[in-house]
Parts: sequence; C-alpha cells; structure tokens
Amino acid sequence: MPPNALRRRYLAACAAVPTYPEVGATRAATLPSGYSWIRRRVHLGHGAAVLERAGAYVLGWGTQLGSGFAVYPPPARVAAGTTVLLRIGLPGLRTARLVIPCRVVWTVEEPDRVGFAYGTLPGHPECGEESFVVSMDADGDVWFEVTAFSRLSAWYARLGRPVAAALQHLAIERYLRVVARAAG
Repeated sequence: MPPNALRRRYLAACAAVPTYPEVGATRAATLPSGYSWIRRRVHLGHGAAVLERAGAYVLGWGTQLGSGFAVYPPPARVAAGTTVLLRIGLPGLRTARLVIPCRVVWTVEEPDRVGFAYGTLPGHPECGEESFVVSMDADGDVWFEVTAFSRLSAWYARLGRPVAAALQHLAIERYLRVVARAAG
C-alpha cells in the first residue's frame, strides 16, 4: 500500500469509534454475549524477572511484531487511546497486506500484572476486543493470557468463516509462543 494511502487509512482510523459497544470488556472475568470467546494462556516461568521481561515485550508490541504483523505508525510503547494499523501479508501474494485498524482501549501496569487490550475499528475483519496480559500468581508463577471476544464483520471473513476462525486460533497460538520465547 502506498505511504499516502496508508496514512489516509490511519487518519480515518484515528477519527473512528470502536465497532462494538462493550469497550473494555476483556478486563472482566465474564465476556459479553453474542460473540465467540477465546481465552488461552501459557506458563512463562517463575519470578519477577520473567514478569518484567515478558511485560516489557508485550507493552513494546512484541506480541504482534513477533507474530509477523507490522504496526503502523512504527510502534512506540503501548498506551491507552493509541490507534494503530496492524498489517500482515496475505498467503500467496507477495505485496498485498491486510490492513487491520485497532485502538488500545486499556492498559495495566501493576506489580503482578502487565498488559493491554485493543478493540476493532471500522475496516477490521472482525468486531470485538483482544487482550494480552502477563501476570504473576501468589506462588510466583508467571503466565501470559490472551482473551478475545469477536464476531466476523467483513464480508470476506464471513464468506470464509471456517478459515477466518482457524486463522484467529493460529494467531493466538503464535502470540503465546512468541511471548514464551521472549520471557525465556
């Protein structure tokens, strides 16, 4: 995508509102009805150093960058209210990229919990929210959890529903792997 076109898409995303009313719902234990839910986690290790490494990776957009996404504009540290375009190459096409507009809807930086969530904006193939949280339990075990609620919104995603669902699951498994590798 030419830089000017990408910039126009970004500015449009900045002016848009999320495509779902339950903004921030991935913070809660109970996810909203009417969506597909995914909640997956992986054990990262033990202790504050693991939490610090993994948390810094997640807040530096490492989960997405390490999973093959490009982030526009070039990523700074995650901050609530930030709008980004995630871009990923499409299989079989050398230059075409799917452009996925998102907004960071919440962040958390506590002694035992670090992470953020982003929600979908117009032009995203889904409608919903996804969170990425590193936490340390009372025993000092460190976990990375991805929580998502979504439904397909783009015509091409609805047309290829089984493929879209499989791609979302594969992306989440990749997120878990790259954060586990970064924490190690």
